[in-house]
Amino acid sequence: MAFGKKKKTEELVTPHDVAKLGHEHEIAAAKDHKSSVYDHFHAQDNAKEIANAKKRKRRYAIILGTLIGVLLIIYIISMLTTQWGDLVVSVENGAPGKTILLSESADFKDGAVKLNGGNVKEVTNITKAWLPKNLEDKDGSHNGKNYLAYTFYLKNTGDEDLEYETNMMLTGQSKGADEATRIMIYKNGKEAVYAKGTKASGGKEAETDATKWVTKDKILTVPKTALKAKSQDKYTVVIWIEGNDRECVDAIRGGHIRSQMTFSVVSEDADK
Repeated sequence: MAFGKKKKTEELVTPHDVAKLGHEHEIAAAKDHKSSVYDHFHAQDNAKEIANAKKRKRRYAIILGTLIGVLLIIYIISMLTTQWGDLVVSVENGAPGKTILLSESADFKDGAVKLNGGNVKEVTNITKAWLPKNLEDKDGSHNGKNYLAYTFYLKNTGDEDLEYETNMMLTGQSKGADEATRIMIYKNGKEAVYAKGTKASGGKEAETDATKWVTKDKILTVPKTALKAKSQDKYTVVIWIEGNDRECVDAIRGGHIRSQMTFSVVSEDADK
């Protein structure tokens, strides 16, 4: 019997070798743009990028929404405490040595550049004769059941004599309540009453009991009032719905008006 040379034993392939080989093929395929493996891997990457982009957008939307909400709250609070009052009083425009301030008291311990006369709710119409006497004798807000009354002082706090301009504007109204409104202003005890003007004339003719507004939105304007250094003027503003006005009808029930009175120092350039 013939015996041939014994063959060399074949090496065994381990699972680790198989996995390594498969991984190498997978990497090679992933680099091949034409392979399905390449599409699979890059589809996963794209999906992750899209998901991350959506998360970022959601975060940005939440942050933006929160900021808008905060700003809206601040805006509402600001409006409720200033321009949305029935009466706001403010001063503007100072100059070197010429300044004016406001206060609810004659001693000016609480001097300010803006005051709020508050508001009166659930008013009904009255007439001037029903108002209390000596309304200008009380300081600050002293509203009645159906009228607003507010007394304040304006002082020349500078070292020089000056002139100031006075303007009063209608800043808001509803249901045509401004058509029947009366605004009475005491300045140092001297009284003047203002009304919008008859509706029938389009505001061109004055009511019989009041001075007509300057325009449909400007209640009054006084270009120049002289005020010596360290001296002051006293103002009382009274607002009510006049029951004798032809426009005092059921249609204005539940309406309101808002107004702002502004004082500003007249500059020397205005005289030139």
